[in-house]
Amino acid sequence: MNRILQSNSFKNKYKKLHRNVKDALNEAIKTIQKEPNIGENKKGDLLGVKVYKFKFNNLLLLLAYRILNNDTIYLEAFGPHENFYRDLKI
Repeated sequence: MNRILQSNSFKNKYKKLHRNVKDALNEAIKTIQKEPNIGENKKGDLLGVKVYKFKFNNLLLLLAYRILNNDTIYLEAFGPHENFYRDLKI
């Protein structure tokens, strides 16, 4: 994958993160960039969205993304599991 795009809400939320959380998120993004199909495919309202789960300390975080044109990853959202899918649908 050559390009990574971010939604506006992703950018705004990313800016507010502490450095150590940013580092964990960046590692997850690198993993997705190396192996784009690693995420779990979603169904129904979230068809086309993949979710990659990773840990930061003892907290499970989710990263939602889409693959566009086989060379671009579009990062949509990240966060803990609580209300993640509900907020992603909006």
